[in-house]
Amino acid sequence: MIAGSAGASLALLLERRKTAGVLLAGVGLVTLASEHRDKLGALYQKLPDYMEQGKRLLETASQLGEQVSQLAERRPG
Repeated sequence: MIAGSAGASLALLLERRKTAGVLLAGVGLVTLASEHRDKLGALYQKLPDYMEQGKRLLETASQLGEQVSQLAERRPG
């Protein structure tokens, strides 16, 4: 059921049927949460750390992109 709802949700989102896709994704997540409560609880506790790591990664990528852009502007030709 989880894999089926995830696949169908993806298909609906790709077809730009957002409401149905999000609803079906929710069904899959609820099913997953009901079967793996302990693992989901641990993930929930670690979520702020994952968000912070993602934020730092995006900031680093942005800075790198700016530096590449500046080097490309300075390059003759």
